[in-house]
Amino acid sequence: MIQSPVWQTLHSTPYELGESPFWHPHEQRLYWVDIPGKKILRCAADGTALQAWDMPAEPGCIAPAQTGGLVIALRHGVFRAQHWGAELEAVAVLPYDTASVRANDGKCDALGRFWVGTIDEPKASRAASLWSIDARSEGAAVVQEQAKGALTANGLAWAPDNATVYWADTPQHIVHCWDYSLKSNQLSARRTFLQFEPKPAGWTFQDASYQGRPDGAAVDAQGAYWVSMFEGARICRFAPDGTLLAQYATPAQCPTMPCFGGPDLQTLFVTTARHGRSAAELAQYPESGCVFSMRVDVPGLPVNFYSGA
Repeated sequence: MIQSPVWQTLHSTPYELGESPFWHPHEQRLYWVDIPGKKILRCAADGTALQAWDMPAEPGCIAPAQTGGLVIALRHGVFRAQHWGAELEAVAVLPYDTASVRANDGKCDALGRFWVGTIDEPKASRAASLWSIDARSEGAAVVQEQAKGALTANGLAWAPDNATVYWADTPQHIVHCWDYSLKSNQLSARRTFLQFEPKPAGWTFQDASYQGRPDGAAVDAQGAYWVSMFEGARICRFAPDGTLLAQYATPAQCPTMPCFGGPDLQTLFVTTARHGRSAAELAQYPESGCVFSMRVDVPGLPVNFYSGA
C-alpha cells in the first residue's frame, strides 16, 4: 500500500530537471543540479539562501571534495571547482561521443573515486556506461569502465559495508547489483536486484497502475535501497534482498533522486522534473521541478567526498 507522507516544499522555484542532490555536512546545505537548465544549485535546509551557478554544459552529477568545492561531471568531461563559482579545472575526459551521450547520475565511493553514469540520448545503441575516475594520485586520473550496454545510467548506490553496488538502467526498468571490492575497485557477480513492469502502451499520467521506472537512488543505515520511480509519483524502499518495504507518494509525477540530509540524516530530500511534461500533468502537479523533503525513521548514509587535487 502506498503511503501519503507530509512533504515540505524546499523552495518555491521549480527547475526543469532536478538531479544529483547531496547534503553537505560541513556547510549544512543541500546541493543539486538542473541538467537542461545547466545550473548547480544550493540552499539551506529550510530552502533559504538559494544560490544558482550557471554551467557551460549540462551537469549530470556533482559531489563534494575533501579539500573544498566540487567535482562536476558535465556533458564533455569531469571538472574540479575549488570553491563555489571557481574556474573549472579539467580532471578527465570520458571516451564517448558527446553529440549523443552525456554524463548523468553519479557520486563518489568511500575512497573518493568519482563514479559517473552516462545516458544514450537517442536510446538507439545502448551506449551508456558506468565509469569510475580515480584522481587520488599525482598524474592523470585513472578512468575505468565499470559497466556498459545501458540506455540511461541511474540508481547508483553502495551498501553500508561497501560490498554491494547498485546501478539502474531506467528505460529497461531494471536495477542491477554486483559484489564489490572497495580496495581493488572491482565489480563481480552481476545479478538483477529489481525488475519492474514495463510502461504500458499509450500510458498517461492518470493511469496509476504504472508504478514508474527506477531513477536516482540512495541507501539508508539499515542497507535499504530508496529509489525514485520516474512517472510513478512515488519513492520505494527495498530491503537488501529486494523485498518492498514501503512506498511513498510524491508531490510530482516524476521524482528523480532522493538523498538523506539534515544534522541527523533523517530528512529525505527528493528532486523532481517538469521538463517535457504535459500541461495537464503540470496542472495536477504544479510544483513539479521543486525539491521536497520529509522526515524518516531510519537515517541515511553520509555523502562520500571526492579525493583529488
